[in-house]
Amino acid sequence: MVALPYQSEMDLSARLVASMSPARTANSGSAAGGTETAKVSGRGSIVCGVAHSGLQGVSGHDFSPAESSPKLAGALAPEGNSPDNEPLVILLLGPTGSGKTALSLALGQQFTGEIVSCDSVAVYRGMDLGTAKPTGEERSRLPHHLIDIAAPNQPFTAGEYSRQARAALREIAARGRLPIVTGGTGLYLRALTEGLFAGPLRQEELRERLNRSRRTRGDAWLHRLLAKLDPASASRIHANDTAKLIRAIEVCLAARRPLSEVMARDPLTGFRLLRIGLNPPRQQLYERLNRRAAAMFAAGLVEETRALLDRYGPVKALDSLGYRQAQAVLAGTMNLNAAIAAAQQGHRNYAKRQLTWFRREPDVHWIEGFGDEPETQRAAAEMVRQVL
Repeated sequence: MVALPYQSEMDLSARLVASMSPARTANSGSAAGGTETAKVSGRGSIVCGVAHSGLQGVSGHDFSPAESSPKLAGALAPEGNSPDNEPLVILLLGPTGSGKTALSLALGQQFTGEIVSCDSVAVYRGMDLGTAKPTGEERSRLPHHLIDIAAPNQPFTAGEYSRQARAALREIAARGRLPIVTGGTGLYLRALTEGLFAGPLRQEELRERLNRSRRTRGDAWLHRLLAKLDPASASRIHANDTAKLIRAIEVCLAARRPLSEVMARDPLTGFRLLRIGLNPPRQQLYERLNRRAAAMFAAGLVEETRALLDRYGPVKALDSLGYRQAQAVLAGTMNLNAAIAAAQQGHRNYAKRQLTWFRREPDVHWIEGFGDEPETQRAAAEMVRQVL
């Protein structure tokens, strides 16, 4: 924690830079305790230094991955250099609506598995219709983890997801069962497998002071300040990205070192990872997404959203797809048909972004089909058998 005595906002920049001077940081240690999530740009670049892997295993048109080797060469990377007797974890990747839930259930029943959800909205209780969570009947077939574990007004970060998911993997493996991670939140998956940097906790008072100075001095002020504190990070963060700029400044001051120097990750160890990706035909995927979005509203998404707003208010979780459009209906700014159309378009766009993100995952073995198709399930099961 950095305690700055109160002075006028006019000299805040100079004092913050002074707090990072060599004389004041010579004896400073590593970053303060606590963990904070990485933030993701529109194209998935992680500001806190997670390196991009290349577009491995991908060729052809937009999202047509190259066929996998029949013997799954390199399937278990980067953790694949682990001893063969370490527990296996299946990672099911793919866009929303591709049938990941159906495939996870099929594999779980065939190989005595348990499901670990990797969905940033499914963690919230009461947000059911708009999240396409596994149904009660589906969840009764196999144990499911990381679903309905937080209230919508409780922030749930990628770092917290990583901690709880890793604990679930260890517990499942200790029972001699197969952990199957399934979901479409790319940042959560990366936090689980690669870790996030260990940084200081949020400092709300400092953030408010920085925001006040930004409003007084203009949007470019934060970037100029970061350029003085940490030129390397400033070169990577856009001058208009207020959230990332504030976080970088916050870390610099709490750690007494530039963010670019304190970044470190904690990759998942002790497991072999098999990544299986679903890449169904694009037009068929979009048709499914259109039907599913319409079905959500028909099932009562607007009413569910009204109940959540009454209980929690306009919390951040309710800005997710479907709920955002339902709120517009409740506010009278959009009629039902327009809301459905907007949700359909939003889900199609989201699916495209997910595929772009997952193309960067290493060693994904892609199947060009939906997870509820028998041929897809047979192909995935064969992949699992080869590495068990």
